[in-house]
Amino acid sequence: MIREYDVITIGETTMDAFMTIHDSSDKVHLDRETGELCIKHGEKINVERYDFQMGGNATNVAIGLARLALKATLCSEIGDDETSIKIRNSLAKEQVERLLMIQTPGASSFSVVINFKKDRTVFVQDVEREHNFSFEEVTATYLYLTSLGNKWEDAYNKALAFAEKENIKIAFNPGHLQLREGRDVIHKVLAHTEILFVNKEEAELLLFNHYGEKDDDSNGYIEKLAAKLQQKGIKTVVITNGKEGSYVLDEDGTFHSRDMFPGEVVERTGAGDAFASGFLAATIHGLSVPEAMTWGSANAASVVEHIGAETGLLTKEKMEITISKS
Repeated sequence: MIREYDVITIGETTMDAFMTIHDSSDKVHLDRETGELCIKHGEKINVERYDFQMGGNATNVAIGLARLALKATLCSEIGDDETSIKIRNSLAKEQVERLLMIQTPGASSFSVVINFKKDRTVFVQDVEREHNFSFEEVTATYLYLTSLGNKWEDAYNKALAFAEKENIKIAFNPGHLQLREGRDVIHKVLAHTEILFVNKEEAELLLFNHYGEKDDDSNGYIEKLAAKLQQKGIKTVVITNGKEGSYVLDEDGTFHSRDMFPGEVVERTGAGDAFASGFLAATIHGLSVPEAMTWGSANAASVVEHIGAETGLLTKEKMEITISKS
């Protein structure tokens, strides 16, 4: 029997430990000019709070979609340790199906996130995976393809072949490894992409192979970036730009912009994933591009009001209430 989903998300799953350090700590210093976070070597540093949550782009988006009343399944690879049990139980609680998940001997991926002065510094354990995913007896409206670690190219090619065979739309959010390596594979995926999700710097890296081609936050510059990306075969280009808001060039050639949704910033992890899940969910629910941008912005604003990428993700009911009050 073929199982049908609204979205299959493909990417990594991690367990993240968040360490929040008080802004007034005299043991930690942020150099605003260089962006360097300085910690005295050998010191004992007090942590204001610890939080443990699942992470990984595909995992965050799958949970975001499930909360927004869509049927989502996660295609990912985890270990067989105690952490993997917590991951599977947490996904079950979120009503994200695990049919396509792979467990292999060894440790699950783990990250440590330092939250200081409302921004994060991430230490990532890069566990090498084979990503030998199988898509037998499933289909979906969308594949959400995002960041994978080493040996990602075969998984991307397999996902693309599956999408073409089953006539499944692709929503694509390439990770930093993909943006810097294997550009032939990336451009092949872009040519079949329905919706591309990138931030401004990622758009520049895709187009120019390095960040910061032009230090410009104007709508005109963002629109030019989106138009150049659309020429690669993408139907809808979504570009986020932090405090400047979000921008969309739709398949009809209309350019849309939206300010950031109001809210207090506590920690920024997962803002991009929250925007993507809100935008994609609204699209699947049949809403317009401006409405989808509002869903994305509201979801991102809610996430950054909490520690971690998942606590603040809105349910469909809360989304509708939040938007009605805005």
